[in-house]
Amino acid sequence: MDCIFCKIVKKEIPSNIIYEDDKTLAFLDIANDFYGHTLVIPKKHCENLIDCDKRTYNAVMNTVKKISEHYVQNCGFAGVNIINASGKEAEQSVFHLHIHIIPRKKDDGYKIWPVKDKESFDNKKIANKLRIKG
Repeated sequence: MDCIFCKIVKKEIPSNIIYEDDKTLAFLDIANDFYGHTLVIPKKHCENLIDCDKRTYNAVMNTVKKISEHYVQNCGFAGVNIINASGKEAEQSVFHLHIHIIPRKKDDGYKIWPVKDKESFDNKKIANKLRIKG
């Protein structure tokens, strides 16, 4: 397997590690697009959240929470954006589950959410179609 994140887990590729435990690894994103942009990954290879087992996903999310709390409580950030893309059509670029944490400061000028015109969807029909039964 030629997965860049698996190579980072194995320490075959250097990274700026923020946190590590037996199931997860968190490191700064090399994109260098936002100050403190952090990726949290499972050490076990999962392509995305759809194929990830619950125990592994819970470990990842516990690490996301731990780091997010640390950034806000100890590092001077006011909040965080948590972002994930699962699947090619969702714009996933590295096919190893990863959660982005983007630390935010007041008035930092970052615009994370895309602005799109409102559609005229019938949300009642959509909810009926998408509802989980049982």
